[in-house]
Amino acid sequence: MSKRYFIGTAIPYVNADPHIGFTLELLQADTLARWQRLQGIETFFLTGTDENSLKNVLAAAKAEVPVNDFVDKHSKRFQELAQILGLSNDAFIRTTEPRHAAGAQKLWTACAKAGDIYKKSYVGLYCVGCEQFYTEKDLEKGLCPEHKTKPEKVEEENYFFRLSKYQNQITELLTSNTLKITPESRRSELTEFVKRGLEDISVSRSTQRARDWGVSVPGDVSQIMYVWFDALSNYINAIGFADDPALFKHWWLDNPQRVHLVGKGISRFHAIYWPAFLLSASVPLPTEILIHGYVTAAGEKMSKS
Repeated sequence: MSKRYFIGTAIPYVNADPHIGFTLELLQADTLARWQRLQGIETFFLTGTDENSLKNVLAAAKAEVPVNDFVDKHSKRFQELAQILGLSNDAFIRTTEPRHAAGAQKLWTACAKAGDIYKKSYVGLYCVGCEQFYTEKDLEKGLCPEHKTKPEKVEEENYFFRLSKYQNQITELLTSNTLKITPESRRSELTEFVKRGLEDISVSRSTQRARDWGVSVPGDVSQIMYVWFDALSNYINAIGFADDPALFKHWWLDNPQRVHLVGKGISRFHAIYWPAFLLSASVPLPTEILIHGYVTAAGEKMSKS
């Protein structure tokens, strides 16, 4: 097995222009990719944009612009940023691309075949900013801990993923460092979160609530995939998961270094949810997740605004 290195950044929502925090992430990933290449290691550096989020739809509505036009315009700005920074990225993926939708649906189908997706009615507190359901105990004074906003109460029938089934496997991955989390402090935080008990998570939204925007659930046009389920699959979709077995084998299946670089606010999605989806689908996991902090102003996270 020859030496190879894959690194993918998070893919940001395109509800606004790029911000300085993501610029930092791009430069960190670029530095790591260039360092690998200097050592003669074949490297693939991926970045892109997450375009299927409800927050993108709401931002387009506020701007009174069709969603397609809105995401095209803002995705282009992230592509231009990569050029301005002189990044050495090998690919840029948009989650509105056909190859991405095909890959997300392939992953869904594999998880469903494993018996890990089921449908039920649900009532929960939803933060559009995070695109995530929260429990009362997760909130801080009734507010989302990340965005400091009050979540919306949502009741509907969705598909759920059996995250609880993977409690022991995720615990073992983290405690044994089989899935390496850097820095160690983040690994400790994630391990403690998992030890509290993993609950099954909603992985779809009604087509109505999603405003008919996003990747459709295979075999059910009334449901759109939860944006995180589809977005996380971008890493493998960009390297042929759905349509190029040879490319996928080269950069994922036979690659000893499969690395994600993400901000601390989305560490749970990458270190807990994503590995569980891959375990369910019988796809190899990433080997390392690098987690960086925020650029702050007056002690608060620097946002897109």
